[in-house]
Amino acid sequence: MTSEPLLDLRVRRMTWEAEGVLSVELAHPDGKPLPAWAPGAHLDVHVGGQVRQYSLCGDPRDPATYRVGVLNEPSSRGGSRYVHTRLRPGQPVTVSEPRNHFALEEAPAYVFVAGGIGITPLLAMAREAARRGIPWRLAYGGRTRDSMAFTEELTSLGGALTLVPQDECGHIDLAAALEGARDDALVYCCGPEPLLAAVEAVCPAERLRVERFAAPVVARTGDDSAFEVECRASGRTLTVGADTSILQAAEAAGLSVNSSCQEGICGSCETRVLDGTPDHRDFLLSEAEHAAGASMMICVSRCASGRLVLDL
Repeated sequence: MTSEPLLDLRVRRMTWEAEGVLSVELAHPDGKPLPAWAPGAHLDVHVGGQVRQYSLCGDPRDPATYRVGVLNEPSSRGGSRYVHTRLRPGQPVTVSEPRNHFALEEAPAYVFVAGGIGITPLLAMAREAARRGIPWRLAYGGRTRDSMAFTEELTSLGGALTLVPQDECGHIDLAAALEGARDDALVYCCGPEPLLAAVEAVCPAERLRVERFAAPVVARTGDDSAFEVECRASGRTLTVGADTSILQAAEAAGLSVNSSCQEGICGSCETRVLDGTPDHRDFLLSEAEHAAGASMMICVSRCASGRLVLDL
């Protein structure tokens, strides 16, 4: 797996969108058009010596600008604090090209459910649905009304928008959000894990698409024994120990690999499988993609066949 191309951009504008939420607009320093993207896509943003994923929430029809929304999270690993306290208009920022594991699929109608900063990918989706004339509704929850970003933009789109500030209304009424929706409507949800778990409990899996901020805590039953990985592109063969990930073994061998979250939720380390059966442990690929076994997230997934051949 070769390193993905990076874009050296510049901060064009930063806007206070809500309490603790900044939007950051990025553009090419020479005004060149940026690689295209579609709703649900995100960027890997290099900030403060770290790589963080931020969903694109601007307009895909604007080829000159990327916009992301960043919540100032005191408990984060520092990326959001850097954006809020040190990043300023005019400064350079390195990002990946857009990557999309949360794509807006064709459907006759949509139900969107957002919690907090999870509104960012859903804003772009609602805008696209409105543009296509496809019926949509959005239930958007936040701690307080002042903390809920992009509400004016959402209101202007003309869909069925329900704002649910927790201090005024409690949690989102998921039954009400889903009631009356077409049986063939797709449901898209992004937000904190308790919200995603609640939606997964009431919505049929075949209709639901989710994007996570962090990996949920689950009991693992897979085999953690050592296995062998042939790295076809580099001509190396690695032994992955019981307490080591494929990603760690590859990095220790000096191979160039993309990675960020180390939790199987961002897609940065997705690697093509040339032979063997992965033991999928990510929270990103669909059940069909797991069954196909064409790729895997090497930060968390392991081997179910004793040996893997990967495009590394």
